[in-house]
Amino acid sequence: MLAVNRPTFLDEPPVSDKLTDYDRAHFKLYMRLLHAEADGSNWEEAVAILFGIDPSAEPERALRIHDAHLARARWTSEHFYREMVRQSHH
Repeated sequence: MLAVNRPTFLDEPPVSDKLTDYDRAHFKLYMRLLHAEADGSNWEEAVAILFGIDPSAEPERALRIHDAHLARARWTSEHFYREMVRQSHH
């Protein structure tokens, strides 16, 4: 199988009450996670495709990475627009 160019990622995104550089760099990944969830995709399939992690080889890490990034994706989707509007007025 060909490797897909993926941005590097942390096991858990940085926690902040503001958008981070990490959030901006991984915005497309966040949106893909949200779309996968909305489509009812299996988390194992999503983590394998989006992060390149084999959930059968690293089940705990794969789930932790998926859940942490999905939670941040949800937060980002709620706060991104407001943050961008605020930044555009400065």
